[in-house]
Amino acid sequence: MLFTSLTYVFLFLPASFGVYFWLNRCRLVVAARAWLVAASLFFYAWWNPVYLPLILLSVLVNHVLGNEIGRRRGANGKRVRGPGAQAVLMLGISVNLVVLGFFKYADFFVHNVNLASGAGLDLPGIVLPLAISFFTFQQIAYLVDCYREGPLEYDLPNYALFITFFPQLIAGPIVHHREMMPQFAAKAGLVRRYDNIAAGLFLFSVGLFKKVVIADSFAVWAAPGFDDGVVLNFFEAWVTSLSYTFQLYFDFSGYTDMALGAALLFNIRLPANFDSPYKSCDIRDFWRRWHMTLSRFLRDYLYIPLGGSRHGVIRTYLALVVTFLLGGFWHGASWMFVTWGALHGGAAVAHRLWGSLGLRMPDWMGWVLTFNFVNLAWVFFRAPDLEAAMRILRGMAGMEGVVLPGSLAGPLAPLAGLGIRFGVWMDPTHWPAVSLAAILAALAGVLLLPNSNCLWRSAVWRERAARPVWAVSFALLFTAAVVTAAVSSDIAFLYFNF
Repeated sequence: MLFTSLTYVFLFLPASFGVYFWLNRCRLVVAARAWLVAASLFFYAWWNPVYLPLILLSVLVNHVLGNEIGRRRGANGKRVRGPGAQAVLMLGISVNLVVLGFFKYADFFVHNVNLASGAGLDLPGIVLPLAISFFTFQQIAYLVDCYREGPLEYDLPNYALFITFFPQLIAGPIVHHREMMPQFAAKAGLVRRYDNIAAGLFLFSVGLFKKVVIADSFAVWAAPGFDDGVVLNFFEAWVTSLSYTFQLYFDFSGYTDMALGAALLFNIRLPANFDSPYKSCDIRDFWRRWHMTLSRFLRDYLYIPLGGSRHGVIRTYLALVVTFLLGGFWHGASWMFVTWGALHGGAAVAHRLWGSLGLRMPDWMGWVLTFNFVNLAWVFFRAPDLEAAMRILRGMAGMEGVVLPGSLAGPLAPLAGLGIRFGVWMDPTHWPAVSLAAILAALAGVLLLPNSNCLWRSAVWRERAARPVWAVSFALLFTAAVVTAAVSSDIAFLYFNF
């Protein structure tokens, strides 16, 4: 059930909200939480009920393992990390990774074995269960937190709510138990809070608009260059790559806004996942702003255990590269994702090395380098194979020619001697002139405008949210997005694939 579907917006979300607070008003708090779990499982099963037992079994097994880890840490609540707790932790992590590996990487593994050995093994053809990457990482983090902090949740229904809460179930944010469950336990969260409802509707409306109006418009211009195998000239290649750069950002940040907005209706504040990442002036800052909960997970549960920055320069660089390689591979069973991870790992090492030499550059230059590197790396992230990626990069480098509009042939005729041609500068069927205007507008927007998460958390929001002009503006925004969603046929979120 997509966040953008009319079924979700006008039936599922209002019903979930209404019944939850009605049960709380009747002092049936346990029943209210059980209702949210049931609604979340229904939301998950809407896509394919075949995989409902998988998430139920995953929740049950990890809950048992988490409690066992907590029990074995020591008697009388003493925080003693005994070998028994560590063994159960390793078992839990292994079980989760084996399940994830089977469903997500079995075909990839068999395919590469066939390429390497010519074995001719049949591909399993396993369909990737929805959200398995996200709820697996969330549960691995929970098990590690149980080992570090002690038992966190003895109540199975509460743990099930923590994992399956529908706003964050499908594509995050990846949350910790301590971030979410105390909010469900707080008495202030059991009643409707109209400040949270207003903020939630604002975030949901902005996210819906980002997705169906902005991201899906860029998708139309990104897809031909990546998927059709056509030779791209300079401008066509850049429009293709930048369209995907903005499609991905507005798609995933739009989903996150909708997730945070829906959660706020239930008085739950999920962690922010984006903080204007395309404003970053270096690659480290980019990863502090992009998919922030995944970055936090990779830092806390992979980079630091690998040694982080505590064991010398070489160990630090190795930990960075391994973290980004595995982070890339987490996104999908493809060498293109590994390549993307390797590029970012190399950039992180280069940034560290640059800083260690005491070198500096102006912020504007840092932004130009960072944005263009991120845009280039997204080409590998999106391209179906290396050949497609190199085809686009050749076009971006001008190796397939630079074409300017024929109307400029007179005043710019001397440029013809430099290999520049005049004629149809972009195929109007795939990349109309409006695509370039949209790219420039999107770039100005992400650089100059405040992001939605900063806006609703600010004092400005609290002062202006009650003003009629804001209410009317957001109502129009929501209406435009809903109408667009109603007439759109292909509006799946990109991160559902990961």
